[in-house]
Amino acid sequence: MASPLLKEATFQQEAQTTGHGWATAGHEKGTMTVAGTATATGVLLALLVVAGGFGWSQVKPMVPITNTFGQVVGYGGGSIPAWIWVAGIVGFIAAIAGSFVPKLARFLGPVYALAYGTVVGAISALYEQQYKGIVAQAVLATVAVFFVMFFLYASRIIKVTRGYILAVVGAMAGILLMYLVAMVASLFGANLYFWNNPTPLGIIVSIGIAIVAAASLAIDFSFIEQMSHSSAPRYMEWYGALGLTVGLVWLYLSILRVLALIRQ
Repeated sequence: MASPLLKEATFQQEAQTTGHGWATAGHEKGTMTVAGTATATGVLLALLVVAGGFGWSQVKPMVPITNTFGQVVGYGGGSIPAWIWVAGIVGFIAAIAGSFVPKLARFLGPVYALAYGTVVGAISALYEQQYKGIVAQAVLATVAVFFVMFFLYASRIIKVTRGYILAVVGAMAGILLMYLVAMVASLFGANLYFWNNPTPLGIIVSIGIAIVAAASLAIDFSFIEQMSHSSAPRYMEWYGALGLTVGLVWLYLSILRVLALIRQ
């Protein structure tokens, strides 16, 4: 996501701390590069997929519920082991810690990918049990959106201006606030998770969240490109990779929910 992880001030601080100049043309030996960040991102995504496969295998199968006419009216019995949610919390903490201690991103990035990957795999398994083929559709859609956003950014059709950043970050803040309000309300028995309901409003809001997730990728691309030309230290490649991986996971889960709502 356009990440609390990918903050220009953090790159600047790290570059100054290591004695490298800010906004210096070209690359110095041992500094961050786009290729290095892409490699680190590939490693994190590979770990995420492996962990996702394991998380998938830990989910108990759902049993279809039929009515008197033999029609499937729902599913029951499927469950995710409690330890997977603990792993998700570990992954979340690793991502947050990585945003505050960039030097540890090379270690915390793999921790996030392995821990949170189990959660993504388990959630994907539950969706797949209800809607056959939905995970493959979500993966293909996520890959397609990623490359489309990369093309739009690389060709400068999308220009990451200050206004663009403010709009996307503002939308993300609104989404976060919506999540927090719904979570607090649920503690008092109220259900405000309307975006999870297969209603026109729920589908529209879910599509909006997916669009914001996609738009945030351009900000990630911009930060990584700018900082690769600013002589940031090499370990910042993992910092950039972690932020981009978090964004891709958010995009995938958002698309998965949209497809599920449409198929309901």
